[in-house]
Amino acid sequence: MDIIGLAGGAVMAATSPAASSAPPAPPILAVSQQVAPAQNDDIVTMRHQIADERAQLEQQQKEIEQQRRRLETLEAKLAERLGESPQPVATASQPGEVPLPPSPPPTQTTQGGAPGVATVGQAPTEQRQVQVAILAEQGGIITRRGRLTLEGDVEYTRADNNTVIFRGVEIPTSVLIGVFDINQSRQDLITAAGVVRLGVTNRLELNARIPFVYQSSKTVLAPVADPNNPNAGQLDRAVTNANLGDVEFGFRYQFTNGHNGSPYLIAGVQAVVPSGIGPFSVPYDSLGNALKATTGAGFWGITPNLTAILPTDPAVLFATLGYTINIGRNVDKMIGPAFIEHVSPGGEPNASVGIAISLNPRTSISFGYAHTWVLGTRTRFETTNTQTGELGDETTIKTRDLQLGRLLFGISYRVNPKTTINWTVEGGLTADAPEVRTAIRIPFTFDAF
Repeated sequence: MDIIGLAGGAVMAATSPAASSAPPAPPILAVSQQVAPAQNDDIVTMRHQIADERAQLEQQQKEIEQQRRRLETLEAKLAERLGESPQPVATASQPGEVPLPPSPPPTQTTQGGAPGVATVGQAPTEQRQVQVAILAEQGGIITRRGRLTLEGDVEYTRADNNTVIFRGVEIPTSVLIGVFDINQSRQDLITAAGVVRLGVTNRLELNARIPFVYQSSKTVLAPVADPNNPNAGQLDRAVTNANLGDVEFGFRYQFTNGHNGSPYLIAGVQAVVPSGIGPFSVPYDSLGNALKATTGAGFWGITPNLTAILPTDPAVLFATLGYTINIGRNVDKMIGPAFIEHVSPGGEPNASVGIAISLNPRTSISFGYAHTWVLGTRTRFETTNTQTGELGDETTIKTRDLQLGRLLFGISYRVNPKTTINWTVEGGLTADAPEVRTAIRIPFTFDAF
């Protein structure tokens, strides 16, 4: 009875209001003390599992890379026996662009001490899709087969010098204007052009360029120095013209694919048709001064060139070597007091080198230097005798060589996979080079076949 009574009293005490209002702190504290070590053990276990999974993933990636190399070796051996190219040809999605070489994704160390794949920010695999655009005139790798590119170009050039230069051809005007000398010549050229490129194969690309040129040329003419009145008779002449420029066409062929750290090698030939209004097609006054500006060189030109491009993530190194052959012709035209028989412009060896840097998958910048050595122009002519009016003996002169050094800068922004905006600037570094030349080029690409 005492035991039963004690038990009943205990039950009543437990169910009484006073007992229910007592704070349950000790039981909760005991539970938390038991659960906390279990949670820590689970976190440690999960971290070890993540580290093990990442280690296994890295091992699998290494095995996949080794298997890929074995596959490439087998493909190369098979291609060698079949006489085919052992490597697939790398192509660009946009003109002037170069794909960066594949690079492994960056790694970071986990809390467990094992290296793991970084997952913060942009996916590392996007690095393999980056293409860097180099300066448009240097050219990138060949666009893939069936890719058609239509490009719109707008270009402005300003030149202040003492010679008349257009596309590297120097016309000896100062010899033809009798008693006058050219003291200063200022040229402003605005060119709007349409460019077409077609990838015939993954190695061969055809191109053509049709320009429309507006030129304003202002020349200060002064008579031969007179000690008594040195400024007498000075003329300030301005001539303009707008017409079709010299059409260009050519092809480019890619020899190498840039595998295993080797550069891309691309050879090309560009031809210039004298479709514009040349210096011997404009009218002249009796002293031999042009009454209209030119929009073309007036001569055929052929330029073989070789370009080397070396991708080194995140930059691309490039260099170009070329030589322009200007084909002379018989003019047979009376200009002022001289009868021009034959003009043979000199050749133009040229070279350029630079670097393009990828800022992000959409934007890249380029820096470079280009130099052209314009050999002198040979002109054969006869001068009219002022007393008899008859032509005198035949004379041949050669103008001095020109050195055109330019600093190159460019920015490229990819709007979408089919359109890129390219802006380039050239600053003259030598006395013969134009002061500034800037251009905006916007290509649009399509799948032709």
